Amino acid sequence: MFHIYDIQKNPDGISFEKTLDLQEELQARNSEILALSPVEVTGNVRFESGFFFLDYRMTYAITLASSRSLQPVILQEVQEVNELFVASEAALKEQDLIDEDLVLVVEEERIVLEESVADNILLNIPLKVLTPDEEAGNDLPSGQAWSLMTEEDFHQKAQEKKEANSPFAQLQGLFEDED
Repeated sequence: MFHIYDIQKNPDGISFEKTLDLQEELQARNSEILALSPVEVTGNVRFESGFFFLDYRMTYAITLASSRSLQPVILQEVQEVNELFVASEAALKEQDLIDEDLVLVVEEERIVLEESVADNILLNIPLKVLTPDEEAGNDLPSGQAWSLMTEEDFHQKAQEKKEANSPFAQLQGLFEDED
């Protein structure tokens, strides 16, 4: 946590290197997270021209269930985060930037690194998670009277069905040249 007055006192900003244990908090916020390693965060927070800049790099391993088989998949993540804050007094002057989510408002005169890291991890959880075997193969799950197919396969089958049901399909080959 950084108090805005401490940030303003340091012309070069405040550099930090922290290890954060956010597993319990993030699992409470998102049940899809099976495990989360301690998050390594290095960066800087500084004040410049009425804005507070929070720039950091976070490295962590997150375990999620596979989208296909529900097998646990460990993803090694490295993210660069750049956030821009404005003090609450200046919020009225910069309302357009706030409305477009380009600038965040400092609450209670402090910037909480842990909140920023947790929010950015949650925002970057991928929708599609596959095990290495699932990524390498084209075998999709199937069952009795059903099968999973890719979007390309679906469009190809739909096109074939459309062509087969065409009223002109029976005329195909009618006027072929005879040798």
